[in-house]
Amino acid sequence: MAGERNTNTPAVQGASQALDQFKYEIANQLNVQLGGDRTSRENGSVGGEMTKRMIQFAEQNLKQGGRI
Repeated sequence: MAGERNTNTPAVQGASQALDQFKYEIANQLNVQLGGDRTSRENGSVGGEMTKRMIQFAEQNLKQGGRI
């Protein structure tokens, strides 16, 4: 619904600021302006890319014997 705020909470306390920064870095790299006046495809492409990169990071970390 229009005007609703995101109520998702990060799994790691205090990670909100880092995730927000990551979101805007990805948007910049994809040349996407985030906002309520943008299409779901534009905004969703940023979230999809964030997820893709976080999974890649976790897989590499696990492959090297690290922990997530």
